[in-house]
Amino acid sequence: MNYPSNVERDLIILEHIEQNPDTSQAALASQLEVAVGTVNWHLKRLIEKGYVKVSRLERKKLKYIITPEGLLFRARLTVDYIQNSFNLYRLVRQRAINALDEVKALGYHSVQVRGNDEVAEICRLTCLEQGITIVDDGAAPLLKMVGLKVILETKEKSNK
Repeated sequence: MNYPSNVERDLIILEHIEQNPDTSQAALASQLEVAVGTVNWHLKRLIEKGYVKVSRLERKKLKYIITPEGLLFRARLTVDYIQNSFNLYRLVRQRAINALDEVKALGYHSVQVRGNDEVAEICRLTCLEQGITIVDDGAAPLLKMVGLKVILETKEKSNK
């Protein structure tokens, strides 16, 4: 499972507050799948930095308001997140292309792709783009994902 970084959590919290200022820390914790104390820590940081203000609605009910600085911060986090995602996509895609170039050089026209995560999906799309057929045949080379790495395994290599 991929857990969000602190920056991603800040972004999710800011987006959630923007959509629902009356949200609770428990609701934010549930959405982030973290403890309420973790959300509390993030909110305190965001408040200290001037990105979020808090007002009391009732004795135990708070309202969170994103400041103009918080809106700018959220926009910057969003742009950074998108740029980072595209950079990771390009990195994995290039690694898949390199592996597929090796597949072609070995004379193969099809591969197996193992995995159900985003990296495997990028590999599948790259195979389609490169004219390589994806098969479920043990004789075909295997593209195996390990983190962000794309590893090519062929029968020749695995027998050595």
